[in-house]
Amino acid sequence: MTSVLVYGAYGHTGRFVVAELRERGFDVVLSGRNAAKLPGGRPASVDDPAALDRALDGVAAVINCAGPFAETATPLIEAAIRAGVPYVDVAAEIEANLDTFALFADADTVIVPAMAFFGGLGDLLATTAMGDWTTADEVHVAYGLSGWHPTPGTLSAGRVSRERRDGRRLRYAGGRLEHRDDALPTLEWAFPAPLGPRPVLGEFTMADVVTIPRHLDVPDVTTYMTTAAAEGLSAAQERRSAETFVVDVVVRAGAEERRIVARGQDIYAVSAPLAVEAVDRILTGRTRVKGVASAGEIFDAPGFLRALSPHISVETPA
Repeated sequence: MTSVLVYGAYGHTGRFVVAELRERGFDVVLSGRNAAKLPGGRPASVDDPAALDRALDGVAAVINCAGPFAETATPLIEAAIRAGVPYVDVAAEIEANLDTFALFADADTVIVPAMAFFGGLGDLLATTAMGDWTTADEVHVAYGLSGWHPTPGTLSAGRVSRERRDGRRLRYAGGRLEHRDDALPTLEWAFPAPLGPRPVLGEFTMADVVTIPRHLDVPDVTTYMTTAAAEGLSAAQERRSAETFVVDVVVRAGAEERRIVARGQDIYAVSAPLAVEAVDRILTGRTRVKGVASAGEIFDAPGFLRALSPHISVETPA
């Protein structure tokens, strides 16, 4: 039986990933920083390379679910490289994603960051929508969430990102990331029925601005968030229920437009099949490139989305 190590296995998303792996027949090795939460597991601190090496002994792949990823990603990737096994994470931290692509550009080991609802899913959708286009002018990713009650891990990661950018916000325009001090624009996005038009925050920048332009020739990538969800994130209420979501992706080239829509429930739970499907495809040789890559870059995007059909429905409206 193939063994996969889940780092941060006791966290909110980590538990979903563990369950998905077991359902698909993998042997799961539990790991993380808190030994008290890992009876029978392999605890390892990220500042202890020897402990990480012991944790990875004999496993076929690593899925990192432990944020802030600014602290965990680099040590775990380095351990994965030493062990010669692929690494996947569910990081939605833009700065941590950028670090991963920059620091491990020459790695031989397969490394796929942001393989989650934010970053991975948007990249797969945009890549599928592009189809036979080799370039486009704009990609827009609009998140229609019924609400957003963040986990402690999400809040912690957000604090780290804000500190790293000195409280400024980010946007991707003109082929580059730029920091801005002005307020987010508010506008209306025409989501498909039954959601319909909703107020959104424009330039509510998520990890998609790292993953999409990583391999698609698109100078402008903009993400949007329904204001109700953004307010829930700011309020940081205790998570009691799962949100429903619509991810509406529009790709434009000149006067032409292509659209693709994904629907589902629970942005944390759906990160599990995204990460596990990625590991499955890597271990069975169904990849397009080697080294560090984003989801749409390394996988057959339309085929990957079809594999997610039990969890996420995808359509391409006329």
